[in-house]
Amino acid sequence: MTITIKNDFIFEEEFKKSRFICHLKRVTSEEEARDFITSIKKQHHKANHNVSAFTIGEHQEIQRSSDDGEPSGTAGVPMLEILKKRELTNLVAVVTRYFGGIKLGAGGLIRAYAGSVNHAIDAVGLVKIVEQTQLDLHMDYGLFDNVSRYLATAGLAIADSVFTDKVIISVFADTADIEHLKLDLIEKFHGKLELTVGDKKLVEVAI
Repeated sequence: MTITIKNDFIFEEEFKKSRFICHLKRVTSEEEARDFITSIKKQHHKANHNVSAFTIGEHQEIQRSSDDGEPSGTAGVPMLEILKKRELTNLVAVVTRYFGGIKLGAGGLIRAYAGSVNHAIDAVGLVKIVEQTQLDLHMDYGLFDNVSRYLATAGLAIADSVFTDKVIISVFADTADIEHLKLDLIEKFHGKLELTVGDKKLVEVAI
């Protein structure tokens, strides 16, 4: 399972007269992240700084940050720490700063850059991306109502139903839960269901 932002997003706020614009983008590679950073720098070439941070990989295996001219450790690293703390991945954040005339000091810079990313993440919302597996349940007609009630209670939506000489119900469940689900179905319905495992897919669930 990975957690990332719901969609690409731009968030702007003012901090002691400096303008901070946080750009968030979903990415799948370091190359894609760096291309996005380059594009923001071109778009905001008149800005004082375009500070960046990104994490990539299911376990945040790739972590990078850049202060882009701000004092070392006051900008990119605090942004990266937000991504790490919130366990987000496959995400690049670029915060563009237009200087407003008031120096912020190290503490102020850390609060401003980390805050910009935090506020942007809160505003856009998050999703978890989980792998799900299709499970087909073959049964006699007499079991259909009881199986449907079981699935509803378990929070599993019926993806497809086929009615021929038997009934086939297709559901998708988290891959990590499939074996437990199969055992539970066999026990609950005394082995009267024929179960076949199908394709896998990635789904996004709002959190």
